[in-house]
Amino acid sequence: MNCRHCQQPLTLPFIDLGSMPASNAYLSSLEHAAQEKSYPLKVWVCGNCWLAQTEDYSRAEELFTADYAYFSSTSTTWVAHAHRFVDQAIQQLCLSPHSFVLELAANDGYLLRHFLRAGIPCLGVEPTAATAAAAREKGVEIVEEFFGIALANHLRKDYGKADLIVANNVLAHVPDINDFVAGIAAMLKPEGVCSIEFPHLLNLIQQRQFDTIYHEHYSYLSLHSVRTMMQAAGMTVYKVEKLPTHGGSLRVWVALSNGVTVDPSVNCVLAEETEAGMATAEGYRFFQKVIATVAKNFLEFLQQAKHENKIVVAYGAAAKGNTFLNYLQIDSELIPVVFDAALSKQGKFLPGSHIPILPPDQLAQSNPDYVVILPWNLRDEVTAQLKSVVPPHCKFVTAIPELDIR
Repeated sequence: MNCRHCQQPLTLPFIDLGSMPASNAYLSSLEHAAQEKSYPLKVWVCGNCWLAQTEDYSRAEELFTADYAYFSSTSTTWVAHAHRFVDQAIQQLCLSPHSFVLELAANDGYLLRHFLRAGIPCLGVEPTAATAAAAREKGVEIVEEFFGIALANHLRKDYGKADLIVANNVLAHVPDINDFVAGIAAMLKPEGVCSIEFPHLLNLIQQRQFDTIYHEHYSYLSLHSVRTMMQAAGMTVYKVEKLPTHGGSLRVWVALSNGVTVDPSVNCVLAEETEAGMATAEGYRFFQKVIATVAKNFLEFLQQAKHENKIVVAYGAAAKGNTFLNYLQIDSELIPVVFDAALSKQGKFLPGSHIPILPPDQLAQSNPDYVVILPWNLRDEVTAQLKSVVPPHCKFVTAIPELDIR
């Protein structure tokens, strides 16, 4: 396999998580388990441009289906994050009713609705039917397609170029990353900017966040690799912000390469990555051994709890949780149920592990001794929501970056 960006042969392995189904391919019933598709989940790193990427086994259309179950508005923390971003962008970029905002992977309209309320024209691109429908219910105009240079050329004719393009947690999801980035360049006004958020590969490595690896994430991004891709498309990363979202993300600000001034934050993050060895092969070779320790510690906790006849349930039917459970080969024998607030997931079964998903209002009936929070990045939010629901003796558990029981 060659690198998705620079086409150089991939020779540096990063991690092998075995074979598992797509992390958002929830089962409506166990009768469909026999037809469940699994794919090898391996990540390689390009020794030329340092883009970490999954080995190709599945097509985007197989992963981002009409009933795609991830709805951004489910997380109150994420919704608040989006609202803050919109307020700041309007002020800092002087956006007005004469501006045009384009969001790529608009999901259920969680972000663009705030631009609408401010009277700023906007458009969302969202390929999954279920989330696109939810966005339209909020009054957000949606183009229901995958984004790339071809769609960008059509949008440019119909809507004009954008003052602001927002691409939150989508760059990692596109198989043809060069086509996607070229589309961004084609849609920007000469003075326009693009804000791109993505989980930082540096945090993934240092915090052992292997569960954020799944088939829907084709790429795992460092600033080194993103800057290289933007430069190849005629754009410049001119500013970088560190964010706490998704276990540690970057927000990079990009503009067309026409003499834009580069903020010191760019070189600062690049230096951190260089110091961590992310521009060398040695920065990636140890990760497989590190996650084996994480898996061992959590399995020992589950086995001990079972030996003591303790009740262990899970909360959050998140994609990262599915990677975690399937890599450890955990099923309903060790964790009999997972609770989740998303209506789109309730009554279904997790892919691979086939653990049933129930609504949170049934959590108290299980009388748990432990609640494993699978989306560990939302630990504070989930704990606050559930503290009054679970018994006083119940403890909350996360496994990443290390086993934490309290």
